Amino acid sequence: MEENKLLLELDLASASREVIEVFLEDSSEPELFDEIARANAGRPEILRLLLDHPETPETVRQYINGIMQLPVLPPKTARAEKTQEQRAESLTQRIQRLNVSARIQLALKGGREIRGILARDSNKEVMLSILENGKITVTEIEMIAKSRQSLEEALRRISKNREWMKNYAVVQALVTNPKTPPGISISHVSDLKTKDLVILERNKNLAEAVRSASKKLLQARKPK
Repeated sequence: MEENKLLLELDLASASREVIEVFLEDSSEPELFDEIARANAGRPEILRLLLDHPETPETVRQYINGIMQLPVLPPKTARAEKTQEQRAESLTQRIQRLNVSARIQLALKGGREIRGILARDSNKEVMLSILENGKITVTEIEMIAKSRQSLEEALRRISKNREWMKNYAVVQALVTNPKTPPGISISHVSDLKTKDLVILERNKNLAEAVRSASKKLLQARKPK
């Protein structure tokens, strides 16, 4: 746990201003502001960025003011509300301007909205790094397992995670995705409910071996 905390601090301490701005744009967790402030205690430009952010918690402002020996000032007026579409577009554009290394940092530490954007990233390492994000939810894993845009390596990694594979929706998504290697799909066919096997057996987008395995299992499950 202590090692993971140190790694997080090192990542944030070396992150560019642009990366931190994206983190803050997507922020939904107050503790992130504190982590950024403490990891960047020696970077005045980042501390001022936090002071200027309308959602920075008061405790973090006091910590920064203490470091910089500034008077405690009220936060700036909250930013004008953007529509969800405007905000998503703005965040997407910011992320697209970042280099691969910065996008990997975001994939590893970013919130749900950032992960959703990077799940469609064209770079393999960026996309795979999302799976290493400790905040990723089973619902997101299901969406990745279901998507035909997902990398084969991402589907393999999902299949090797026992916790994710305890979720029926993830298993079903993985088995029914034509991008999943047939060997993986076949090994989990027996985990599906009979009603889903019927659909699977008729799915012509899947490999013949997967459909055949489904058909054999359906026959075996028929009442004697």
